[in-house]
Amino acid sequence: MAAKGLVEALGNQAWLEPLANTLQQAVGTAFTAAGSNGQAVKDFLHGVWLGHPLHPALTDVPVGAWTVALALDALEGLSGRDELGPGADAAVTLGLVGAAGAAVTGLTDWHDTDDPARRVGLVHGLLNTGAALLYTASLLSRRGGNRAAGRGYAALGYAVATVSAYLGGELVFQQRIGVDHAAGVQPPADWTPVYAAPDLPSDTPRGAEVNGMQVVLVRKDTRVYALNGVCSHLGGPLAEGHVEGEGIVCPWHGSCFALDDGRVLSGPATFPEVCLETRVRDGQIEVRALQAPGDGSEA
Repeated sequence: MAAKGLVEALGNQAWLEPLANTLQQAVGTAFTAAGSNGQAVKDFLHGVWLGHPLHPALTDVPVGAWTVALALDALEGLSGRDELGPGADAAVTLGLVGAAGAAVTGLTDWHDTDDPARRVGLVHGLLNTGAALLYTASLLSRRGGNRAAGRGYAALGYAVATVSAYLGGELVFQQRIGVDHAAGVQPPADWTPVYAAPDLPSDTPRGAEVNGMQVVLVRKDTRVYALNGVCSHLGGPLAEGHVEGEGIVCPWHGSCFALDDGRVLSGPATFPEVCLETRVRDGQIEVRALQAPGDGSEA
């Protein structure tokens, strides 16, 4: 409970705002200045190509490597076996390399968050930076021949990284950063009316609800598209977004989803949207869940 109270307190720390605003603006400016290449890099770092966020996969590298280093350091210190030292040094180095990748991807993901997760995420990142600096000091001490100091810096760095890891878990499991906010929706199995066809303008999203599911409808020429209306990134209302080419853009953080199948065209979202079948009958737009090939049900 004390840890939970600490996390809530971090989310309420207004003094973090100036730093968070400055850093988010700097990250956004860097990607924007690079134009289409910047968006491509941003999508890569988010993990659009992977189908889920890249950052969590990379965090395993420093955590695993530094755990190995901690074990080898402990064995070296207790047994006096100098031959364990090179392995510990290599693990510290590998952890620093992995930490750099985790930092870049984490910063990219954090750029597209809002308070209180933004403030907690900022502290998470600062702690990870502190841990990396301690491990850098550890590596320099080891190479300078002061292995006792190197082990001390590493132990302190591991403690800081552990606290940071707890905050990372809080961001994922409690504040749902990096999870699919569109998961679990259940489109109707049968054709269900959701919107009057004459009321749906071209290239203008409109929201509807069917069986408790939010749906966004878009007409392009004579075709009507329907997707789950909740953005998979952080739950933004797609019906309040805008159509861009063959996709719909979330108004919150700019994720773009293909109208024809819900795939992610650009991040920060990494999970696709659920796509529904549509038809127009008796002046009403009807939707249903996508049918499997050869289903044989009524068209």
